[in-house]
Amino acid sequence: MMGRNQMTPAQPRQTALRPLEALNFFMADMQAGIGPFVGVFLLAHGWQSGWIGTILTVGGVAGTLMTTPVGALVDATRNKRAYVIFPGICTVLASAIILLSQDFWVVTFSQIATAVAGAAIIPAVTGITLGMVRQTGFNRQNGRNQAFNHAGNMVGAALSGFDGWQFGFVAVFILAAVFGLISIACVLMIPKDAIDDAAARGVHHSGDHAGEVSGFDVLVRCKPLLILAAALAFFHLGNAAMLPLYGLAVVSERGADPAGFVAATIVIAQGTMILTSLFAMRLAEKEGYWLVMLISFASLPVRGAIAAGLITSWGVVPVQLLDGVGAGLQSVAVPGLVARILNGTGRINVGQGAVMTVQGIGAALSPAIGGWIAQSVGCPLAFLILGGFALGSLALWLGFGGVLKPACARLPAQPSAAPQFSS
Repeated sequence: MMGRNQMTPAQPRQTALRPLEALNFFMADMQAGIGPFVGVFLLAHGWQSGWIGTILTVGGVAGTLMTTPVGALVDATRNKRAYVIFPGICTVLASAIILLSQDFWVVTFSQIATAVAGAAIIPAVTGITLGMVRQTGFNRQNGRNQAFNHAGNMVGAALSGFDGWQFGFVAVFILAAVFGLISIACVLMIPKDAIDDAAARGVHHSGDHAGEVSGFDVLVRCKPLLILAAALAFFHLGNAAMLPLYGLAVVSERGADPAGFVAATIVIAQGTMILTSLFAMRLAEKEGYWLVMLISFASLPVRGAIAAGLITSWGVVPVQLLDGVGAGLQSVAVPGLVARILNGTGRINVGQGAVMTVQGIGAALSPAIGGWIAQSVGCPLAFLILGGFALGSLALWLGFGGVLKPACARLPAQPSAAPQFSS
């Protein structure tokens, strides 16, 4: 008989969920350092929008190239917490470099280091979550994780904006460093034995082995996953540049405070994401992920049209509300859908990495495309073009609905069989 002070196997995992949620709250600055403020920081130091976009693209490409190999490493490792700790340290240090020098190559190195380090954190946290709550609990816990993450983004952005306005960009870096240290403490509070390494990879028993599919094979040989990745690439090709370009447009034309304005855009978007991530969690439970993703794709063309017509300080409200809708829904739906599709394969995190790589290609190209378009023909047309890229996402999602809807369906009561990969 179990002693009164002994815990059931489920109890340590439940206890560890609190530091997991705290990790998601504090890790925003650890993921990107001072990334959201880089554009206006460089603009204040005489950089032009085209070169700012190019630097962001270089960093994005570097991070994109690392997501698939990092996902494979997360699948293989039995110390998933290290893939949060080490990147966090690297991100904080890389962000500090920009404060010391705004030389082109110094900034380039900083953005590459930040992006590469940040690429490891998402698959690591996904793997940790799966290992703690298993497939059946993942949708709900991931929804809670994302709500905490967006709340952390909102609080961090508000504090960064205030600190930047009052004390300058050095204070923004100090806050990012503090958040990073707290994040590391949180992940260390998660007991290593609370993470089931088999469940974290998407296999049902510790004796199961991953199949022969690896790397990008997991993407190209699984049709629903490939369509998802392509649709996300189109979406992020338009979406990634929208916020930094809108911030540059308003700051340059209206003379708004750079740090304060960027903080406002983030606060509005992240506040919306808290609500939409919880909504996405419940909608996915009732209807599956297909409708969740459709709504997210449809939000971008509307956002682009509003941004083109409202380059004003108050225009940030509807523009960023729609950003919160699109990104908030995807923050829950994409990891959950990848985990759903690849359940039983042992390749969930490498699959997550492969999808992030393709999506990241679109996101990485977006700042450069948006920046040079804006520099050539103006911001309004750039916003319309960027919003129009999401029409490709909608075409794929609607056109392949017959393939996608079964994969996006509600999670069955019993673990699903591993998907069949085409030869």
